[in-house]
Amino acid sequence: MQPRNMSMSGVVDLAAVKAAQEAKAKAEQARAQAAQQGGTGAVSPADLVIDVDEAGFESDVLQRSAEVPVVLDFWAEWCQPCKQLSPVLERLAVEYNGRFLLAKIDVDANQMLMQQFGIQGIPAVFAVVAGQALPLFQGAAGEDQIRQTLDQLVQVAEQRFGLTGLVVDPEAEPGGRPAPAEMPAGPHDALLEAAVRALDAGDLGGAVQAYKNVLSDDPGNMEAKLGLAQAELLQRVQDADPQQVRKEAAEKPADAQAQIAAADLDLVGGHVEDAFGRLIDTVRRTAGEDRDAVRLRLLELFEVVGAEDPRVTAARRALARALF
Repeated sequence: MQPRNMSMSGVVDLAAVKAAQEAKAKAEQARAQAAQQGGTGAVSPADLVIDVDEAGFESDVLQRSAEVPVVLDFWAEWCQPCKQLSPVLERLAVEYNGRFLLAKIDVDANQMLMQQFGIQGIPAVFAVVAGQALPLFQGAAGEDQIRQTLDQLVQVAEQRFGLTGLVVDPEAEPGGRPAPAEMPAGPHDALLEAAVRALDAGDLGGAVQAYKNVLSDDPGNMEAKLGLAQAELLQRVQDADPQQVRKEAAEKPADAQAQIAAADLDLVGGHVEDAFGRLIDTVRRTAGEDRDAVRLRLLELFEVVGAEDPRVTAARRALARALF
């Protein structure tokens, strides 16, 4: 079976910022508990590769995924490609030095997990980050492809969920519970937490302002950029009449503002490609200030979805063709 690369980005998740904050809070809580118990916060390299079954999946995978990305290797004794892939993953788990945890799952002994993940053949490799399952690849894969996928996983886990991995000590005793790496509080953590609280309370204006305050001091802050784009999107659609918005968009295909409003609703509803396609078609139909307004809104929606999403990559190419 040929390897099949999978995107790490699914449909638009407007709760991504909240999930990131919750994951970070759980990691900090785990660190505090380890400190109270006199732990060193370090694990042995042997603890970076674990065997997982259905009974332990909740504690060994879902709970740990709030501290460190967990890569799932679905394998079986009779699977020859698995015997080639698994040793590579085990070696890379040690080489990446705590940036991810490798959990090996024997599909013969854990049929329910295989069904829950919708696996049609093995080897199959998934990841779980902050409780969210992400398909990585299926079938035999070369080491370069595996490294590229793992690098992307580590980046997503750190930038979107604040997970920096585990501290590894070669002299630590094997068998200890992995503890998250020390991650000092950032200078803007209080503002980011205030933004999440504002979102929970329905204060979208307060959330927007909190994210803008972070970006005024730290323009490259990825969490604030994502949060601001999502909060502004929610703010734009909160008082909209969906039926009226879509009626106007259908009646006025060349009206920039009507199409922009409909694209916002498309995205909130998870219809990513519809939103992008609508605005790209409108770019083709408009000119001057209207065209520029549509282009800028499309760039804002790219921020909501995430630059690494293949739908964004495809839409950027389509936008370039529409403009030039």
